[in-house]
Amino acid sequence: QVQLVESGGGLVQFGGSLRLSCVASGILFGAYPMGWYRQAPGKERELVAGMDGGPTTAVYADSVKGRFSISRDNTINTVYLQMDSLKPEDTAVYFCNAKIPRTFSGWDPVSGYWGQGTQVTVSS
Repeated sequence: QVQLVESGGGLVQFGGSLRLSCVASGILFGAYPMGWYRQAPGKERELVAGMDGGPTTAVYADSVKGRFSISRDNTINTVYLQMDSLKPEDTAVYFCNAKIPRTFSGWDPVSGYWGQGTQVTVSS
């Protein structure tokens, strides 16, 4: 049984920082492309950051480049999202996603395994 469990969300002021964590179980973690998505009320789910290998494979949404950083520790089956210089427009539910390696062809907002989400709220 695959499980992705996110943590680290919360309420933070404009300009603050948060680090999200996602612990995976039931998969061979090191082989899976891992990503973070977010969904704000009334909006579609969007990719925030994804990594299908080492740090040089990381991709980011334009809106978070230079502020957010994705990383992973394969020894403890965990992927992180460090979020700095947070803005009110970053407010959303953030989801951890694991793509199926053999069918991975990009960072679509539907496929793979999903966590339950963690709320991030940035006050102005």
